[in-house]
Amino acid sequence: MTGYAISSYGTFLNMVALNLFVYETTGRALAMGLFMAVRLASGFAAGLTAGGLLARFTAKSVMLWTNIAQASVMLLLVLAPDGLRTAALVAVSVVVGSCGTLFMVSLRSSIPEMVGEDRRSWANSLSITGRSLAMVAGFASAGVVVSLVGYTAAFVVDTATFAVCAVTVALLPIPGGGKRRDGGGSRGRVPDEAAAAGPGEAGAPARRRGPAALAALAAAPGLALMVALRGVDALGSSSHNAALPVYSSELDTARPAVFVSAFWCLWALGNIVVQQLIQRYARRTGRSVGALGFGWGTCLMSAAFVLAFAGFPMVATAAVALVAGAADGLTEVSYTSHLQTLPAGLRAHAFGLSATVENLGFGAGMILVAAALDHYTPLTVVGWSHGAAIVFAAVFLIRVAGLRTSSPGPTSP
Repeated sequence: MTGYAISSYGTFLNMVALNLFVYETTGRALAMGLFMAVRLASGFAAGLTAGGLLARFTAKSVMLWTNIAQASVMLLLVLAPDGLRTAALVAVSVVVGSCGTLFMVSLRSSIPEMVGEDRRSWANSLSITGRSLAMVAGFASAGVVVSLVGYTAAFVVDTATFAVCAVTVALLPIPGGGKRRDGGGSRGRVPDEAAAAGPGEAGAPARRRGPAALAALAAAPGLALMVALRGVDALGSSSHNAALPVYSSELDTARPAVFVSAFWCLWALGNIVVQQLIQRYARRTGRSVGALGFGWGTCLMSAAFVLAFAGFPMVATAAVALVAGAADGLTEVSYTSHLQTLPAGLRAHAFGLSATVENLGFGAGMILVAAALDHYTPLTVVGWSHGAAIVFAAVFLIRVAGLRTSSPGPTSP
């Protein structure tokens, strides 16, 4: 997780430095949009192939080579002559987008094998805490690094972070290399929590006649709705990511970066605090946050992001940012932990499909939101986007409650 946090720092540093570099190299704002579009499209395609790739290769090898590939392509960008910079940027966009998705699918799907079924929530919280800290550090230092030492140094730092992560992956003692062919979960058993959204025959062979990704969604009733809600949530996330710079500029035209930086720092603080609470809850009870936590967390997070644009005093907005970060952390852990209860043969396919849905929701949202912000206020745009997530989350909660009422067996928290 330390290696993952370090590479995440490089990724967030890279997001700022690369976008600025693309604009400086091409002189066109459209090029930045195309760069992000290629990156998201690559992640979308990688999500579709992740399950099949992990069926053929170990999770450890996929995580190792995706880091090596990202380090190599960043080094290529550093060494590329001026005439090949545009081609190198396209290569960076494709490799970073696809390999980032493959790494995350491999990591999340192999965590139960790394730490055991009973420590999934702890490991997920640890990874999210590291990523939150890395996000703040990456965004906060990007301007300083680029201004003081230039783009080349920023890209070299990013290359080094991927190399560090590759070394830590190489040292991982994952049982069986992180790949299981028995089609089952821990010892071939489907945990009770696999039916947290309702009873089902998770992993039953009859369910696997169709495409593996669809079989993963059919493993437990309500799981497809859960993944769909994740996609709608990604669309909502695109709205506040696009609207924050606009809203911040309206608040302080002279220093528009102040509000954005402060908001994300407080968001990360709330995220980190809730991860500590989730880890203590898991240690004390031996249980993980279930599907209901994901639904309620989505409602709370979306409502908080809408309120962040309501024009409240700064103290109140700071509290809202903390709540948004805490709710975001809750949904991340509950969602990831829930998908990890699927049998190993289906787990990677489910995470791959989820990554595809999330990239689709975020990418489509960025296009729609960017167009809407030209005609409507940030509050209106974010309100509609996150309002859709709240409505969808309410449908999901009703579905989960109905399945639990009709289920005769044990259910997860």
